[in-house]
Amino acid sequence: MKKYGVILNDALLILLGAMLQAASLRLFLVPANLASGGVSGISQLINHFTGWPIGLMILVGNLPLFVLGWRFLGGRRFLLRTVLAILIYSLFIDLLPTLPLFQNGGAASTLILDLQGDLLLNALYGAILSGIGYGLVYRARGTSGGSDILARILNHWRGIPMTQSYLIVDTVVILAAGFVFGWKEALYAMIALYVSGLVAETTLEGGSTIRTAMIVTDQAEAVAQRVLDDLERGVTVLQGKGAFSGGEKPVLYCVISRAEVSQLKTIVRELDPDAFVVIGVAHEALGEGFRPLKNQ
Repeated sequence: MKKYGVILNDALLILLGAMLQAASLRLFLVPANLASGGVSGISQLINHFTGWPIGLMILVGNLPLFVLGWRFLGGRRFLLRTVLAILIYSLFIDLLPTLPLFQNGGAASTLILDLQGDLLLNALYGAILSGIGYGLVYRARGTSGGSDILARILNHWRGIPMTQSYLIVDTVVILAAGFVFGWKEALYAMIALYVSGLVAETTLEGGSTIRTAMIVTDQAEAVAQRVLDDLERGVTVLQGKGAFSGGEKPVLYCVISRAEVSQLKTIVRELDPDAFVVIGVAHEALGEGFRPLKNQ
């Protein structure tokens, strides 16, 4: 029963995410001649010259990429989720312009007219909407096809962050669009691409960025105890050795919230002003004191 609940939840996320992506393309990107990158961007360019349906071309263009996704991203489960996302995305891209909401005088067409000519607003609205859509599809362990498949492969195979993966696989398409739509449009398309990646990551991983801290100090026991008592955070004691001095010294490692960084630095400064502290950024922490691992 729980398994079917997970499947239904993933299907709903994919449905909503794909619809948001389609709305982003039709409401903001296509009217402003902003290429979305990947297969969708190529389809926009072909549509500009031929008038062929964008959704249909996206569906056809993704067929060879399914093979790569099958190989690198989970076989049958990947294929089913991605096919669902692509079908919904492609269908709604070609269906939305035919709805009364998009006809002359409709709310959506009025919004398009209000933003027409303002490339920045179209880029930002389109990026935010598509980024949320991408993130929802990713949360459901699917992809939206096209450059999403290649981005997920880079992320899975090489550990490249999603934002950079988007830039790598989509930049060529957007540069090509610069020759067709103009270089100002290409610049705003790049902005939309970058913002979309950031929004997708936030939607996928959540906005609660946490901090990691490594502390090299002669007062390791005192610092660790204060962190345990004042911050109520766990501390791991690692054994370190200085490459230059050759001396052994304990290294404290702990994970804290962003708001606790200042308090941690105060604790270390009071107990050992000569300590060496490194504060890092982590996107997610699972386990005691944070989100339960068993629910992931």
